[in-house]
Amino acid sequence: MLTALSIANIVLIERLDLDFEAGLGVLTGETGAGKSILLDALGLALGARADSALVRQGTDKAQVTASFVAPAPGTKLAALLAENEIALETGEPLLIRRTLKADGGSRAFLNDQPCSAALLREVGTYLVEIHGQHDDRGLLAPAGHRALLDAYARADTRGVAAAHTAWRAAEDKLAAARAAISEAERDREWLEHCVAELQTLAPQPGEDAELSEARATMQKGEKVAGDLGAIMEAFEGSDSGPAQLRGAARRLDRLAGDHPLLAEALAGLDRAIIEADEAETKLHEAARAMEYDPERLEATETRLFELRAMARKHNVQPDELAELTGTLAARLDAIEGGSVGLAKLEAVVAETAAAYTHAATALSDQRSRAATRLDAAVAGELVPLKLDAARFQTLVERLPAERWGPEGMDRVEYLISTNPGAPFAPLAKIASGGELSRFILALKVALAEEGGADTIIFDEIDRGVGGAVASAIGERLARLAGAGKQLLAVTHSPQVAAKGAAHFIIAKSSQGIVTRTSVHALDEAGRREEIARMLSGAEVTAEARAQAERLLEVAA
Repeated sequence: MLTALSIANIVLIERLDLDFEAGLGVLTGETGAGKSILLDALGLALGARADSALVRQGTDKAQVTASFVAPAPGTKLAALLAENEIALETGEPLLIRRTLKADGGSRAFLNDQPCSAALLREVGTYLVEIHGQHDDRGLLAPAGHRALLDAYARADTRGVAAAHTAWRAAEDKLAAARAAISEAERDREWLEHCVAELQTLAPQPGEDAELSEARATMQKGEKVAGDLGAIMEAFEGSDSGPAQLRGAARRLDRLAGDHPLLAEALAGLDRAIIEADEAETKLHEAARAMEYDPERLEATETRLFELRAMARKHNVQPDELAELTGTLAARLDAIEGGSVGLAKLEAVVAETAAAYTHAATALSDQRSRAATRLDAAVAGELVPLKLDAARFQTLVERLPAERWGPEGMDRVEYLISTNPGAPFAPLAKIASGGELSRFILALKVALAEEGGADTIIFDEIDRGVGGAVASAIGERLARLAGAGKQLLAVTHSPQVAAKGAAHFIIAKSSQGIVTRTSVHALDEAGRREEIARMLSGAEVTAEARAQAERLLEVAA
């Protein structure tokens, strides 16, 4: 709900601060007083195009600030603000501020946080509906008709949306599986060849490093074989160094007790013998490890080269060949077992499609029943509004299957026929300006509290009508305002003005070459005088004042 509007330097408005309350507020004034300026200023705050012509002549900047009751947690507007990181303080209003420079530049703020004009427009759709003779938004936009009908039907569309999401997810999974199998099928022959080749080779992780080390060791053994043989000969036979050391140790063992130095010499010989034995052991081990076998070396090199050639063929490292074997084998297995997997996925798609169709059909039936009730409710409002020959129809049309979505399988549009026998057509294409406004009012009254913004503005909805029709319009505006809405009506009709809970007068004054537009709220005496002026014209008569008094008494 709009609670306050502050305007500075917009066309003829120098400075204006207005407070608003719930219920029906009416704005009146003589033709040309500037009622449209007020709506243009509010439109600017709600994200309308920034036209530098709105900046008051002689000033460099215009500004509009609108204050609204903050949206309740959990509402779509609250979610939108949270998504855009617009903070809402508990108990504080939602403030919209728009500045416009004379050179055309503009800036927008939500709760003093900079935002885009596009975000303002989106936020504005939740806050205010403006209906006028050239309105192309609100109830005239077929895009919103389905949501309004769902609200009127009190339909819960979340189940349909969830069923649609599950259905589409199952279809995506099936499509992905089919694509994978199709790709694998194209490569079947290649896969069979590769898997057979790799399985025959049977590569093992770490095998490349082991073969490389063995090959290098054998190649070194070939080079040192002669020297190693000569060294080994020094450890063999009765004349070898170790044998002579053992003989000397045996003799020295018999003499060691004769002198301490002999005992030390014997200990040294023992250590030398131990070291010589260890050296001989190591030499034998090295000889075995480095044993040069041409056939074994050739076999090792052949295996190593086969592994590396296979790795180059598949553009992987040799150690990755074992994993690649498993991967390609799995792809080949997927082809063989693909038909079974596809059958399961197809069953899931069929199941989720049936669940969606069932939920969407139930929603469609609910919409059709609600459409019948809504048509009857609107029809009941048309006669008092002097639209006796007109007919209203809520079209609920089944869409082709490829256009079914999370909102269901229907297209919804409000249609009218203004003359007997004339075909039904969209609201905006058939009705004249005055008729269109009355149709919108009838529809809004029928929809009552269901859907739409909390603040609704009707711009000259009573144009071209008078007497009983104007009175009927006023009654319906008041009834709609009593259904929890805030209505602001720009009117030229005294019958409508008398129904207002609040009355604002828009006036234009001039001082020299300076012209200003002002707006202020009227008290009871002021209301009587303004309604009398609307009844009598230029000169307010006693009869007009008496008639104004009667209108206000009836309205009360």
